[in-house]
Amino acid sequence: MTDTSAPGDAGGLEKRARKNQAERKANLKTTYDFIICGAGAAGSVIARRLAENPACDVLLIEAGPDDDAESVLDPALWPTNLGTERDWGFLAEPNPHLDGRAISMSMGKGLGGGSSVNVMVWARGHRSDWDHFAAEAGDPGWNYDSVLNIYRRIENWQGKPDPKYRGTTGPVWVQPANDPSPIAGALLDAAEGLGIPRFDHPNGEMMEGAGGVAYADMLVREKRRHSLYRAYVRPIADRPNLTILSETVVRRVLFEGRRATGVEIERAGTTSAVKASTEVVISAGAINTPKLLMLSGVGDREELTRFGIPVVQHLPGVGRNLQDHVSFGCTWEYREPIPPRNSGSEATLYWKSRQELTEPDLLFCQVEFPVPSERTALRGVPAHGWTMFAGLAQPHSRGRIGLKSADPKDGPVVDANMLSDPRDLEAARACVKLCRELGSSDAFLPFVSAERIPGAGRPIDDAFIRDAAVTYWHQCGTAKMGSDDMSVVDAKLAVHGIVGLRIADGSVLPRVTTGNTMAPCAVVGERAAEIMRRQYEL
Repeated sequence: MTDTSAPGDAGGLEKRARKNQAERKANLKTTYDFIICGAGAAGSVIARRLAENPACDVLLIEAGPDDDAESVLDPALWPTNLGTERDWGFLAEPNPHLDGRAISMSMGKGLGGGSSVNVMVWARGHRSDWDHFAAEAGDPGWNYDSVLNIYRRIENWQGKPDPKYRGTTGPVWVQPANDPSPIAGALLDAAEGLGIPRFDHPNGEMMEGAGGVAYADMLVREKRRHSLYRAYVRPIADRPNLTILSETVVRRVLFEGRRATGVEIERAGTTSAVKASTEVVISAGAINTPKLLMLSGVGDREELTRFGIPVVQHLPGVGRNLQDHVSFGCTWEYREPIPPRNSGSEATLYWKSRQELTEPDLLFCQVEFPVPSERTALRGVPAHGWTMFAGLAQPHSRGRIGLKSADPKDGPVVDANMLSDPRDLEAARACVKLCRELGSSDAFLPFVSAERIPGAGRPIDDAFIRDAAVTYWHQCGTAKMGSDDMSVVDAKLAVHGIVGLRIADGSVLPRVTTGNTMAPCAVVGERAAEIMRRQYEL
């Protein structure tokens, strides 16, 4: 396979792409075959796979800016995007289970979506996740073995050869952390010292059993971020059948009866309609996707009626089942400053809160700088230190997304509802306990002087857990796949009761995957494109 994902301007691609997209934008059509709403992890994949057929006219719409910024392309600068134009800046409702805290719920906004602002960790999910999805969907095409074939097909793996689990000919450049920090190595040694098995990489055998520890896989190529937009869309941006429209907001999906016919967009202060002759695909993320559905008349009848929105299809599950990995940061002070390397997060660990579990329910990412919450920062943040960003890989708590009004300009109501289920608080205690055992092990003695958060000698109490809780930025589940009354899409990701409308992003996952959600969203995009190409004989 030709490597079309190479960075730089090989063969003048960049110049051709800029010229082509300028022409496409200057001559927007009133109708496209396919309209994709959102250029994030899944939307980028779908745009590429559909536009590979020159007979398909594809419009890819993104609310945020382009990705040509040093804050995006330099892996070390990812935190600088939080709170900027590249972040939707959602704020959850005050949560009584977090002592009334209203926590930030950042989500990527721009070409590449979260894959352009995240920590670049490539985590496939656990075998049990995908087998669960297949059972919920009633379709073996979603099971672990089927998805493993997709992962092998799309990867361009740069680590130690492992043909059983890794592919080397796909568009997604995946590499192990390059020359990782000694802090990352210390975590691997500390975990092994506690009887946690170590693996060559975290995306194979390690995620078929009880878990383990490994250096992280990341989407970094030649020291530059390799987002899924850069992997999939940028190499074909010079094609005349692909129009990429950034800084354009989709206000609502348009219908004739129960058939989706196009979208209403706002661009440069002007509102207009664009038709889709074949399909509209919503790939706007687990917070914006249910908002867009509800504004378009698809959702719970009672809520839509309350805001005067005509009901196109009553689907009470829209906006329900919100999940996220909740994290609790523990921080240690360095003896001497150690500059972060790569993305600043180079090792990952999955393990169990209880010995009897057969699969991991805890998620740990080592971060080479302090990451406190606004509450735990009051305990004292060291000038130089590292954080165990530790969380619940399979939380039981569920939240919801609602509307504030029928005005698309108003943000949604985000009720994250973290730690509402008592089982999550119990797992959190075990999570923080394991954090402290790792950080206080002999492996870290050469590098750290003291635990600063929670603080050496301080007990692990529920007050600390509530104060420390923050998002892992892995929101999902709000338009889940399945056949029960609360599901929103079927196994083919088509919206129940609607023609010509499909959803492909983290919102369709029945439960959050065990690990970072970028790679699973890429699979959702591949599955959606595969289904569409087969359905329309493309």
